Order: sequence, then C-alpha cells, then structure tokens
Amino acid sequence: KKVTARLKRMDEMNLTPVVLSVLILDGEGRRIIAKYNKGFCQNSLEIQQKFEQKLFKKTKNSPVRSDADIIMLDNTICIYRAAGDAKVYVVGSMDENEIILNMVLDALYTALSTLLRGQMDARSILDNLELTMLSVDELVDGGIILEIDPQNIVNRVLMRPDDAIHPITDMSVSQALATAKDQLFKSMGNRESDLSW
Repeated sequence: KKVTARLKRMDEMNLTPVVLSVLILDGEGRRIIAKYNKGFCQNSLEIQQKFEQKLFKKTKNSPVRSDADIIMLDNTICIYRAAGDAKVYVVGSMDENEIILNMVLDALYTALSTLLRGQMDARSILDNLELTMLSVDELVDGGIILEIDPQNIVNRVLMRPDDAIHPITDMSVSQALATAKDQLFKSMGNRESDLSW
C-alpha cells in the first residue's frame, strides 16, 4: 500500500515540464498562430480569443528587447519576445519553471529566425506559415516539449537527413570512426566501379 500511495503522489506531482500554449500575435493582437495544449482554453474559440486579447493588452506597450520578458496572467506564466511587429509567447502553469519556458521560447525564436533568414515580422511569418507551424509542431506536442535545439528543429522542418544534424565535431570518437569507415568503404566501392569499365 505504501508503494502504491508513493506512486500516486509522484504521478500527481507531474515531473515533466508542460507548455500550455504557444502563440504568435501580430502588432494589433490578432492571432497568427495558436497552439493550445493540455485542456488549457481548448473548450471554445471565444475563451481563446479573450485570453489572447488580455495577453496582448498587457504586453503591447512593452519595449522591444532582444531578450525575453515574463508576466503572470490568469494563473499562468507567459514568457514572450518581440519579433518585429509580432510577439511570440510561450505559456505555462504557475508551477512551471520559467527557465524551461524561456528555453522553449528561445528555441522557437531562433529556429524561426533561421528559417525566415532573420526577417522576423508578422508579414514574413504569414508568408512562411507552413514553416512556422511545422516549427511549433516540432517544438511541442500535446504540451510535452519535444525539442529545444533550434538547429534540430530547422533540420526537421526542412526534412534534412540525420547526417546534417551531427557535424563530425559533435560526434564521439566511436561515431567519428564509424563514419570514416563507412566513407572509406564507399570510396573504395566507387574506385572499383571506375576500374571495371
């Protein structure tokens, strides 16, 4: 019974970080992208729009900074960052770690900046909506954080092969030797085919 009670308490503590929402709003507070998770504001569009308007109203006069800012709104923690005339938001519960939410925001912001070639404004985000939506999907799914490395997000969105993800300088010695061995066999195979004609 003690083990069961302990497991139940651990389950209630929820040790996995959860993102309630990822939002991108334009300079007038209109939604560009919104992804709600874990039952947060998922009941109706009207509830979502009210939350987004309150969020925009509270952050619209904040100065444009190169780093993230944080506010508390309706028992949530909202971390946001200006992207030209748009704002990118990551929302978590009051119990969530702000540093983790900031890492999620930074990953999304950096990935989008790379994908949009530094043109982070509402127009560029709308023009590349498919890349933006794929980036959000690669970042968070169902509230669970999937990836916080911006380069991995970019590679997945652009569907680059796994080889592009790990440059040789980031490999372990055994991985580097295995890669060198594969390349050696490939080059020897190409030489044999060149000699056979």
